[in-house]
Amino acid sequence: MTVLPDQLRTALSLAATGVPPLPLRVGKVPFGNCRTCADGACGGRPNMRNAGPCQCTAPCHAWAAATTDPNVLASPAWAAAWRQAVAVAYHPGGAGVTVVDLDNADALAWARETLPATRTVPTTRGEHWLYRGAMQSANAVRPGVDVKSSMQYVRWLGSGTGRIASLPDCVRALVVKEETTPARGQVVSSLPGRATWDRTVATGCRHTERFVRAGLERGLTLVRSRTESGAGSQAFGVARFVAVQHERCPGPCGLPVIGEEIVAAAVLVGVPEPYARRAVTNGLQTAQGRAA
Repeated sequence: MTVLPDQLRTALSLAATGVPPLPLRVGKVPFGNCRTCADGACGGRPNMRNAGPCQCTAPCHAWAAATTDPNVLASPAWAAAWRQAVAVAYHPGGAGVTVVDLDNADALAWARETLPATRTVPTTRGEHWLYRGAMQSANAVRPGVDVKSSMQYVRWLGSGTGRIASLPDCVRALVVKEETTPARGQVVSSLPGRATWDRTVATGCRHTERFVRAGLERGLTLVRSRTESGAGSQAFGVARFVAVQHERCPGPCGLPVIGEEIVAAAVLVGVPEPYARRAVTNGLQTAQGRAA
């Protein structure tokens, strides 16, 4: 009798209900691509943003590898990943649902005042709110709030409680509104040929150039390291941290230029520019109207 790894048993149960799962490794992130698929050499899977020819049998390409086919999930090509897996994720868009990921107490309070009640799943720092219906995904639509559906993965933390509601317009608007209406202090809409912060754009900054550059480079490194997922949220966090550092400056501090460097780093690892720009703008608004 074959004994299946616990994570694989969970994945097969999800697949049987129409939820496409995938394994997560240490760090709760997807397994890296195999040598054939590394750096996009395979062209990507046909269900990704740019349809490609990849027919890899391994769990490559993160969310795009998620499947409800039990033969694939239990195949030899996936066996090593399941033995090493520490958690299971799923592709919400593939399951026909949207997850509003609420990452802190403030985000939860906002959701309870703003969004229709629906099924909820507790997380380490907040809750997942599930709605029936798929849509475009976007990170950092508000501080502490991500919308995860198409072309995203979400860690499986249980079926949750409550009756699942249909996807409301107010959740769709979190993405549409940000795409069409730039927030106050929005940086320019296209990436410049060169956007590098220096003292010429920060005549009112109280920090030394060395201090600002060192902190920014650490932040950019964090964004660039998110090659599989989470770069948009990381860009939001870096922008928020930078803004807080400049709250007490008389200004100007050149935060829009710093923002362009963060946007460029996120775009470099595959974050769509509108998402990256929205995340960075929201992060910088922590010190809105002061340091910029």
